[in-house]
Amino acid sequence: MPPSMTESSANKLVNGDVCHRTANGKKSTGRNGFVKNHCLFQQPQQKKYRRPSEKNNHVVRSTSLYNRPFVEQFEETPLLVAVLTYVGYGILTIFGYLRDFLRNWGVENCHVARERDEQKDFVPLYQDFENFYTRNLYMRIRDNWNRPICSVPGAKMDLVERTSKDYNWTFEHTGKVVKDVINMGSYNYLGFAENTGRCADNATGSTHKYGVGVGSTRSEMGNLDIHEELEQLVARFLGVESSMAFGMGFATNSMNIPALAGKGCLILSDELNHASLALGARLSGATIRVFKHNNMVSLEKLLRDAIVHGQPRTHRPWKKMLILVEGIYSMEGSIVRLPEVIALKKHYKAYLYLDEAHSIGALGPRGGGVVDYFGLDPKDVDIMMGTFTKSFGAAGGYIGGKRELIDYLRSHSHSSIYATAMSPPVSQQIITSMKIIMGEDNTTLGAERLKQLSENTTYFRRKLREMGFIIYGNNDSPVVPMMLYMPAKIGAFGREMLKRNIGTVVVGFPATPIIESRARFCVSAAHTRDMLDTALEAIGEVGDVLQLKYSRHHDFPSSLGPWSSAESLLLEPSHVKPSCHITN
Repeated sequence: MPPSMTESSANKLVNGDVCHRTANGKKSTGRNGFVKNHCLFQQPQQKKYRRPSEKNNHVVRSTSLYNRPFVEQFEETPLLVAVLTYVGYGILTIFGYLRDFLRNWGVENCHVARERDEQKDFVPLYQDFENFYTRNLYMRIRDNWNRPICSVPGAKMDLVERTSKDYNWTFEHTGKVVKDVINMGSYNYLGFAENTGRCADNATGSTHKYGVGVGSTRSEMGNLDIHEELEQLVARFLGVESSMAFGMGFATNSMNIPALAGKGCLILSDELNHASLALGARLSGATIRVFKHNNMVSLEKLLRDAIVHGQPRTHRPWKKMLILVEGIYSMEGSIVRLPEVIALKKHYKAYLYLDEAHSIGALGPRGGGVVDYFGLDPKDVDIMMGTFTKSFGAAGGYIGGKRELIDYLRSHSHSSIYATAMSPPVSQQIITSMKIIMGEDNTTLGAERLKQLSENTTYFRRKLREMGFIIYGNNDSPVVPMMLYMPAKIGAFGREMLKRNIGTVVVGFPATPIIESRARFCVSAAHTRDMLDTALEAIGEVGDVLQLKYSRHHDFPSSLGPWSSAESLLLEPSHVKPSCHITN
């Protein structure tokens, strides 16, 4: 076990730094909670860096692995908020079971939380409690999701207004459109989701030349010259020998991991990895072991145990050890500690699979993702995966690496052999946007968008912290989760924000831990400062109404008000009918 790795990623500090921890491994920060996983790495010639608002940072110096400050924050749920959150779920559960009981005896006349008769003829899709949770909790706030839009999902968008007469089981369109909603939920990091400009023009020309669909797989009659051009461009952008593109980002993970690992192999997966990575790992048939999120001590322990003990029962060496991580974790806003992961991977002779779905184009001075962000050599990452659905405003995914790897996947990957080739206009959208990012269009538009995204991210995160909200993740991550916690506030926040013409994404259990419900904002280079200020003003107003300012740096609310009552808010869901900017 290399001492350098345990000291740089564990609680033993170098260069004389001291980190005082409590018995449970967390640092006390005040009456409202704790900070977990807040670390910073920096160069030795710099003075110890501390954010003004943080008094108890966990500071670690690693001169060999990090060449820039690395700050992440995950403030623990305040105890009172955690208790009230559990109480809220408890109230909803008790009332739900009570109503189900009264319905069975004909006492309860309200049947909106009961499955419709025509649904009972089908095989149940959920277990008993999942069915209960869906009917009594999820249905109350279902109007916050799957909202139809009728415009380009750019910095602003148009939403189709809808209502429900059957407790959110079905929705009806009113025929009205909510105009100019500021879009704080789409993954349009660089603003390429647009229907005007060079990308749109080139995609239109590609449609005229090739059509919309190919009608065949790449291995048969669907391999176009535009696909070859795209893969060569992606390889050059990533700095690898070769690459291949796929028509679906989810399938890029779920169908390629089984081709890379199998029985007798070990997959080490971050506990917060995307469902596509988890599915791919399960389909591979390899042994899966999960390490704590971004925790290098946990990862190193699994690697060390894997080498010491080998495979179960036989204790033979593993055929292959594959580490699965993401560049930016889309629900946490955290950036992978890639320098440490690469150091561990090299020392223990493992392979590294890096999913850059949210980081490619959104991080790094060149937009090259987390590898570019840390200034690392792309050759140190064995399998570089990413998607075109975020920063490039398109669809599909890619895998890059050594030429031998890509040639192997072309003949062994199900998503290569059986899937229809990528649509030509989608391919052209990616080519044009990627050349703009790389500056190969002879303009500075790509560099300007990368700079604008970085400035918008820093500004938006700083303002939210100053306002007293608890936000998660890395300072440079354009994914900004803001904690809501209580179940009643999930639906209320989304509805109140839409009333103010702000489109947001709210997330709750089971997508997050039960006491860590949140709103997730995605910052874009297309957002102007006025748009961000408007969104921040709306967030501040809703935050005051819902009492969302939980941060330990601000006074905790003496009274949580009626908004904390889950039953009062969620008993009869309200459907937002914004009065502003509505047209027929």
